[in-house]
Order: sequence, then C-alpha cells, then structure tokens
Amino acid sequence: MTVNQRHREDMGDMEKLMVRGGRPLRGTVTISGAKNSAVALLPASILADGEVRLDNLPRLSDVAVYTEILEELGARVKRIGDSMIIDPTRMRPVPMPNGKVKLLRASYYLMGALLGRFGEAVIGLPGGCNFEPRPIDQHIKGFEALGATVTNEHGAIRLSAKKLRGAKIYLDVVSVGATINIMLAASRAEGLTIIENAAKEPEIIDVATLLNAMGARIKGAGTETIRIEGVDRLHGCRHSIIPDRIQAATYMIAAAATRGDVIVDNVIPKHLEAVTAKLQEMGVHVYEMDESIRVVGQPVYSAVDVKALVYPGFATDMQSPMTSLLTQAEGVSILTDYVYSNRFKHVPELVRMGAKIRVEGRSAIIEGSKLNSAKVRASDLRAGAALVVAALTVEEGVTEIAGVEYIDRGYDNLVDNLRRLGADVWREPEAG
Repeated sequence: MTVNQRHREDMGDMEKLMVRGGRPLRGTVTISGAKNSAVALLPASILADGEVRLDNLPRLSDVAVYTEILEELGARVKRIGDSMIIDPTRMRPVPMPNGKVKLLRASYYLMGALLGRFGEAVIGLPGGCNFEPRPIDQHIKGFEALGATVTNEHGAIRLSAKKLRGAKIYLDVVSVGATINIMLAASRAEGLTIIENAAKEPEIIDVATLLNAMGARIKGAGTETIRIEGVDRLHGCRHSIIPDRIQAATYMIAAAATRGDVIVDNVIPKHLEAVTAKLQEMGVHVYEMDESIRVVGQPVYSAVDVKALVYPGFATDMQSPMTSLLTQAEGVSILTDYVYSNRFKHVPELVRMGAKIRVEGRSAIIEGSKLNSAKVRASDLRAGAALVVAALTVEEGVTEIAGVEYIDRGYDNLVDNLRRLGADVWREPEAG
C-alpha cells in the first residue's frame, strides 16, 4: 500500500472485499517477508551509524507508517522494489507523543531503539490490533533495570538515561515485544544483559541476526535465555527478512478449507510445524519441502482441539483463521487461546455466516456446519483473515467483507494472490 492509499483510507474512502466462494484454491503462492519482523527491524536500524539495507520487506500499511515515522525522526529512507535502504545518521530523538505512532501497535519498539541510541525518547502509546490491553509493564521493567527513568505523561511514555548499564532481567510473562525492546536497548548498554524467560519466536532470532550483523554481541536468541554484551557502536549492514509464517499459515488453512491443492512457497517449514501438525490431525494432506509446503485438501475433516500458545505452540495469530477451517470439520472442535483471552471478535461475524460457534471464557466451541454468504466486518487483522477463509468456502452468493484496511496491515497482494489461485475475489468502494 502506498502512503497515498493510506491517506485515502484515513479520509474514509474505505473499500470492501467481495468474495464469491466455492472454488478450490489451486496453484502456487509466494510468501513475502514477515510483518512481525519488519516492524521490529525498521526501528532496530536506528541503532546503526551507517546505512542499513533490509531485503524481502513486505508492502504493508504498517511498514508504510513506520517509514514515515523514521523520516519524521530525520532518517533518509529509500525503497527499491522489495528492499529498503535506511540512513539513520542524521536522526534526532524528536518527541512523538501523538500522530503516526498512535496508528501502529509496534511503535513501542521505538522506545528501545531511541533509548539505545540517544538515551532518551518520548513515545505516545500505540493503537493497532484490537485485543485486550497490552500492558507494556515488562518493557518498562526492562528499561528501568538497564538504568532508564520511565514516566507516563498524558498517555505518552518518557524515557531517559544518562547511561545504560547491563542487568539481569526476568520477564514475568513471555513477551515478544518486551524481549525485542530490551534487546534493542541492551545492545548499546555497558556490560552484560541477560534476559530470562525470553520469548522464542522466529522474529526474535531475526532481530538478533540483524543486530549481530550490525556488530552487536547477542547469544541465545530463540531460547529462553538471551545474553547481550553491550557495544559502543553499531554499523550499517544488509539483512534479508524471514518469510511471514502467519501469512503462510493463512494460505495453508485457506487451501485446506476450500479443499484445494496449493504450494506455499518461500517459507521456513520449521516455523509452521504447529499448523502443519494440526492440519494433518484433521486429515489434510501436507507435504514439506525445503522452502515450501504443499497442502492438499480432502473431502472430509475430523474435529480437533487447538490450543493457541506462545511459540513453538500454535500461534494466537492463527487461531482466528483456524476457527473458520474448523467449521468445515465433522463434529465439535474446541479452540482455546492461552495467549489472549478475548481474541474472539471474529466469532459473531462467522455466526452471521451460519457458523455454529459459542464462546466460553478462553475457548470457542465450534460445531461443523456449512456457511452461507453474508455482509460481515473485520474488526482486526486476523479476524479479517478468518472472514476471508470462511467466505472462500461458501458455495452460493457473494460475501461482503468490510474493514479491509485491517487486512492490508498484514497481507500484501491478498486479492492478486487469491486470484492467481483461482478464487473469485475483488474490491469495491464501501458506500459511505
């Protein structure tokens, strides 16, 4: 999405996605770079004293917003195809209590990056996906342990530190955001920082790989203990972003739901093991290759229980699309989200499409049933993906999905990709 498109959306010229389902998806889809990596790697580039080139960068609205934020802070940013060159040499720690930072949940990574480079930052608390308060207390605890003073000023967080010093930090809850944020700040602190009970997601390894390529000394990323030896300076480098495992899993689920036959290309199969295992348990045929996965749908699926957990468990970001697939299984499935308790905003919309689902606490109880077309609205990114998967299974009529701007935050080229796989989907302006 271009910045202009974004502004157009901000002005209220919204689009809706139209889906005429009932066609099995067939063919190959190529997965772009990971959104959840990109939104951490862009602020990480602030820490360098030279140009950072990021390859395999996805074209998403979140990336476009981040680019604008970096430019507001004084970076020079140039986009060339799927790459971006960031020159952070002239950046300044400009206070950002409002504006673009509010549009973006992941803008909190600016805290760690600006603190690491300048010893100060003022960042407005972000917006983004709509699922329960995301406390940033673990981030703050980490920054304070490194020697920063943190105050809340009218909804903006002010950070300052004369000097950052390494510390041992135990995270009370496993948090990807806090792990990355502390890693960013600690890479420029004096001495050794140890993060215990760190998150293990592939995106953390990706950020550590970039920082190490810039001259940082980080060991243990991807395990529960990360050791960071602080360095005086970080230099520019070139880094290729890992493929987006959530995007890949969405296409795998869509292939299964439509009983199609799809090769999902440019993926790291290991990152998708939890999804692959669940699909196989349902009766979907899944074949792993070196950098791709083939999903072959079957006529009948068995009900399964799914538990969304932190990595390497089944990703919470996948539970919404998975709900849609489970409507296609025979019998009753139970999907429980142990990461976010109220991430079921998609359920009322699926019910409008004829799904038999009831929510009890952290669980959705899903009885297999045929879905029908309806007018529905995405309330966040992954809810949007769930509605697309559901709509693709409907054999008669056209499903209208409003709130496409949420889907654009995490899926680039969704319409084109689905069309190439034989789906009948298009966009229309939403009547105001």
